Amino acid sequence: MKFTLGWLKQHLDTEASVEEIAEALTDLGLEVEGVEDPAEKLGAFRICRVIEAVQHPNADRLRLCRVETFPDGQGGRSEEVQVVCGAPNARTGLVGVFAPVGTHVPGTGVDLKPGNIRGVDSNGMLCSERELMLSDDHDGIIDLPADAPLGMRYIDYAKSNDPVFDIAITPNRPDALGVRGLARDLAARGLGKLKPLPIATLPKGKPSAIGVSIDADVQAKGCPLFTGRLVRGVKNGPSPRWLADRLRAIGLRPISTLVDITNYFTYDQNRPLHVFDADKVKGNLRVHFADGGEVITALDDKEYTLEAGMMAISDDTGVESIAGVMGGAATGCTEDTVNVFIESAYWDPVSIAQTGRKLKINSDARYRFERGVDPAFTPDGLDAATAMVLELCGGEASEMVVAGAVPDTSRSYMLDPKRVVSLVGMEIDAKEQARILADLGFGVASEFSGMEVWVPSWRPDVLGEADLVEEIARVTSLTKLKGVPLPRPENGVAEQVLTPIQVRSAKVRRAIAALGYNECVTYSFIDAQAASLFGGGDDAVRLGNPISADLSHMRPNLLPSLLRAAARNQARGFGDMALFELGHGFAGGEPEDMQLLASGIRIGATAPRNAFGTRRPVDIYDAKADAEAALAAIGAPVERLMAQRTAPDWFHPGRSAVLGLGPKNPLAVFGELHPKVLAALDVKGPAVAFSLFLENVPVPKSSSRTRPALGMSDFQAVERDFAFVVDADCEADTLLRAAKGADKALIADVSLFDIFAGEKAEAQMGAGKKSLAISVRLEPKDATLTDKDIEAVAEKVIAKVAKATGGVLRS
Repeated sequence: MKFTLGWLKQHLDTEASVEEIAEALTDLGLEVEGVEDPAEKLGAFRICRVIEAVQHPNADRLRLCRVETFPDGQGGRSEEVQVVCGAPNARTGLVGVFAPVGTHVPGTGVDLKPGNIRGVDSNGMLCSERELMLSDDHDGIIDLPADAPLGMRYIDYAKSNDPVFDIAITPNRPDALGVRGLARDLAARGLGKLKPLPIATLPKGKPSAIGVSIDADVQAKGCPLFTGRLVRGVKNGPSPRWLADRLRAIGLRPISTLVDITNYFTYDQNRPLHVFDADKVKGNLRVHFADGGEVITALDDKEYTLEAGMMAISDDTGVESIAGVMGGAATGCTEDTVNVFIESAYWDPVSIAQTGRKLKINSDARYRFERGVDPAFTPDGLDAATAMVLELCGGEASEMVVAGAVPDTSRSYMLDPKRVVSLVGMEIDAKEQARILADLGFGVASEFSGMEVWVPSWRPDVLGEADLVEEIARVTSLTKLKGVPLPRPENGVAEQVLTPIQVRSAKVRRAIAALGYNECVTYSFIDAQAASLFGGGDDAVRLGNPISADLSHMRPNLLPSLLRAAARNQARGFGDMALFELGHGFAGGEPEDMQLLASGIRIGATAPRNAFGTRRPVDIYDAKADAEAALAAIGAPVERLMAQRTAPDWFHPGRSAVLGLGPKNPLAVFGELHPKVLAALDVKGPAVAFSLFLENVPVPKSSSRTRPALGMSDFQAVERDFAFVVDADCEADTLLRAAKGADKALIADVSLFDIFAGEKAEAQMGAGKKSLAISVRLEPKDATLTDKDIEAVAEKVIAKVAKATGGVLRS
């Protein structure tokens, strides 16, 4: 958003400097990205006088000029410079504009150097308005009155030294897309007084020959209000200098008075308008949804095909405008236009955004309508624009044509002045709060417990008490917020403010990072292909208005996002990596379908290449160890978890499992990822992964924040090894659980240390058999174990294993 200081002062009575205004705007949340001083590029151009202009000795169309210049400025010493000029109006006595050697000429993009033209030296240039980028006039050099002050900077003489502000507007502040909205904020800050907005008075006109209608379905959803007015007998031509200069200063090219008036109101009061050449409109105008397939050539001379549901404005012959986005070339105004129909309408922001995005049209009208303009100003904006058309172009205006009605945006909220302290931490007097809101255009009335505040129609972003507090705080300036220590509780110990799930999230994040993983933060949106690979991608999680085609669906879990990140890293030469993320997965479109997950992937090898052979590819046991370590960090009963073969399809069958407290309460899933999934996402394996379902983990019974007492036995521990012959399909976990349950008081740990299987094993132990060797650690608490005690426990282990697996001791 660009505007000039002079333009701002049209709405704001202020003596503030450029620096003060720029600082205030940024502090108000309207970041000033730059201030352009015209003197930086045009300050070297000064008024001069041509002492004598004679024919060039070697060229018929060139003149040799002796020019009186003033390098020290007005009132300084003069110098005579020889300049070769090709302008037809170069003559003796002409007062013009001179650019000395070394000057950058913005209109041509060149830096002036001493030259020799057809054998004659030339030092400098006599300039045209186009070379100074003041207009498109290049028929001759600038010809000033004889009394123009010699040596004065031309931008000062022409009053073209108006600084240009360039500010960034956040999407929630559509009112700041007009100069008047900016002036209102600055006035509330105290940098001046907001001038009253002139009310246009128009003579009572005749009925309009062009009528307007809005289809019922469009009025209910896309266009609640359309106003227009026919103006006959206008004279369209170049804009007056003040209007052209104002538009040119902000980077717009003046086209014609009628078009420039619409651009002026777009930037002045955030009121986009459109003018139809009324003689080219056949019949009445109708606002409707396109059927699909209609083709229109827009004002940018490009053809667009409308899709079904896009809003359009048509006459009796067909579509004449893409509603709220861009008008059509067929009914556009030209220099020959004598009758115009001025449009001022309110369009639904979402509909305009969708149409503009699909057609890839970026216009000032679309930019403003999709953010929200003031619906109540729609008819007043038409009156103001009509008044300017009558003033600059003449003509006779008809009555206003109105279809629909101004949408009701009235709303009010109660504001407790103490909320400013509790939400922001600033002490602001209640009267000052009311003053700020009133200066911003809010209606304020005192109530018993505070004040009732009515929101103006141009502030669609204010939707509650917190937004009112934000307005008060930003106008007061958050730079005045002082840091103060939090009050200490009476008992000296602060209460816990984090929820259990927040505490759990912090612990698991720290635990996974400690395992060597790097944390990622990825989008919650992914493409349809990746979503479908992980059980998602249906319409329930499809975004209605995605920011890009590759981010069209909510992710079913975190793994596709992590694998996409891994693929990008592999493409850049990073083969071994461990990535994790903590976030939400979405099984559906309802809040209850959202699940908090902590997921990690390991890809490649466990260590860099080295000379000692410790490097190996990652496998399922790496993922299992990481999952169990993360679960243990948040208090999950890891020793009681059961491994189940119910992992989803994106894991490798037979090389994955679900850890849970029974089949209906899964806490984690881990394993190798399926090769087809890796191939679809361009990831080179091996790759293993795990996902923790944090909300499923039961809260530990003990709420103590301290660690439990360390329990150690003073008696000698004993380890016994057992080798069992079991069926080849027997799972080691079943055997380990049976052995550990043989004597829960004495058996501290059971681990598997050897597996003997295959053809050699079957040759010794029989077909369909294998050997599993386990180590059992016994830790007595009361007395040293005797041989008899150890044998008793061994017999229990053998019996338990036999009952659970049918296994026997290997002879």
